[in-house]
Amino acid sequence: MTTPYAGATLVAELFRISGTAEKVDREAGTKRRRRGLSAAEFAESLMVLWAVGGERCDDFEQLREDAALAVLLEHELPSPQAARDFLASFHAEELPLLQVGEASQVPSESTPLAGLLRANRHLLAYAQACSPQTVATLDVDATILESSKRQAEMTYKHVRGYQPVVVLWAEQDLVVSDEFRDGNVPAGSGNLRVVQRAVAQLPEGIERIRLRADTALYEQELLDWLDEEGIEYGISADMSRELRAAIEALDESAWHLERDEGDALRQWAEVAFVPDDKRHRKHAPVRRYLAIRILKKQGALFADGSDRKHFAVVTNRKDDGLEVLRWQRAKAGTIEQVHDTMTNGLAAEGLPSKLFGANAAWFRLNAMLYNLLSILRRTALPEELRNARPKRLRFRCFNVLGQVVRHAGETLLRLKAAARRLIDEARLALRHPPPALLGD
Repeated sequence: MTTPYAGATLVAELFRISGTAEKVDREAGTKRRRRGLSAAEFAESLMVLWAVGGERCDDFEQLREDAALAVLLEHELPSPQAARDFLASFHAEELPLLQVGEASQVPSESTPLAGLLRANRHLLAYAQACSPQTVATLDVDATILESSKRQAEMTYKHVRGYQPVVVLWAEQDLVVSDEFRDGNVPAGSGNLRVVQRAVAQLPEGIERIRLRADTALYEQELLDWLDEEGIEYGISADMSRELRAAIEALDESAWHLERDEGDALRQWAEVAFVPDDKRHRKHAPVRRYLAIRILKKQGALFADGSDRKHFAVVTNRKDDGLEVLRWQRAKAGTIEQVHDTMTNGLAAEGLPSKLFGANAAWFRLNAMLYNLLSILRRTALPEELRNARPKRLRFRCFNVLGQVVRHAGETLLRLKAAARRLIDEARLALRHPPPALLGD
């Protein structure tokens, strides 16, 4: 028997070796039928499907024809309908609401969906045991998943879809948590809840927590909590009339050059600014506002006819202002890459159902696959694949031809020389996991 997906079992092996498969079985809350797959086997099947390039439950039809892959996984692949039924088990009607708005709401999570988040925390602990980090920089951002489903709501971009929020641990390149939301839920709401849950997800060993985000997280309640918890942050500030006035009143000598962009100068400055809601509060923490000015050179204008644009970042960090701005801006290369990988490299946008909970489970399992691939690249694959995207991993690792043979009661996998070296070395690395997991 031959399979064109011989290397995809690396994903399944890490899923099992890390203990995450066992956690999914224990925490996901779905009961194993007398004849059928366990919750972990369903989750593993979905992640293998996405790893090799599948994007819809219907793609299981092709994968189920691969008898050799089923032998390597030691279980059959589900039918498309069985996969949909598994995902539907994460949905529950009339759940308590976490957030209620005039035209939008966020339901709480079903028991099995919350179980997936706990399983993901176990995976975070495994990664921390593999490569301990003492700093956790949390990058927070929402993304839009377009959908033509009748149940999908209109987003602020005037397309129908969903708008989940994702929290990334930048030092480990791991999705810490996510909150699946309808498309009409404002990105700038409920973020204190999102951040608190992400912080609770972090494993042991973290001594310093930092947070980076855009204006969606510019909420006084969240800023107050971060200050109280001693969490450092850099968050883009809303350009209120008062803040703009304070920036525009700055003397020219206050501005420092960051860089010359050819037709414009990027400059920065410290600006003394206290929001109105803090001026009359006793013991209110002092926050720094760092202003950014992009100044067009003589004869050049922005599309709106102006020669300058202003932005601002609020922070409680005491480091050099320019260092803080560059650190805050670096989130564009982390969390935005996660969105791109999950939607274009994996299958996050291929939402399978009209049921909210089923789509939330699909998205969370995509996030767990993102984490498995991140850990796999850093712990078991050669340096040249350390930053490889899913497309390259498929070409080099997952979608390789292998022959499955039985010899002396054993199942053996035969591969071409180059693929054999890579996969054998990866398996050897995976079979020597850290001696203990933190935060289990």
